[in-house]
Amino acid sequence: MASNNSNTSLRSVLEKNKLSGTNFLDWARNLRIVLKQEKKLYVLENPIPNKPANNAPRVDKDAYSKHKDDSNDVTSLMLATMESELQKKFEEVEAYEMIKQLKEMFQEQAR
Repeated sequence: MASNNSNTSLRSVLEKNKLSGTNFLDWARNLRIVLKQEKKLYVLENPIPNKPANNAPRVDKDAYSKHKDDSNDVTSLMLATMESELQKKFEEVEAYEMIKQLKEMFQEQAR
């Protein structure tokens, strides 16, 4: 239960400072802090792997499922902490691709 409370309090930092476009670097830094604490940072660094074949080992299927579920969580968090215009633009984009596109959009800030 304690870790859930710390997740909520860390996430509140993102909710208070929604991505508006002018604050990309701060928002991205806070996002990485939250995801590192939640052990989901890998979602921004690695795309969801291809779905394993039906006869693939259970461990491969479980890893794929976890990555897909974590990506969904991170995608939702990212969208929830953006202003509405950015939400509309990215509502159908997975977290890994979204962070890549955001970095391109705000590359001047990212330098």
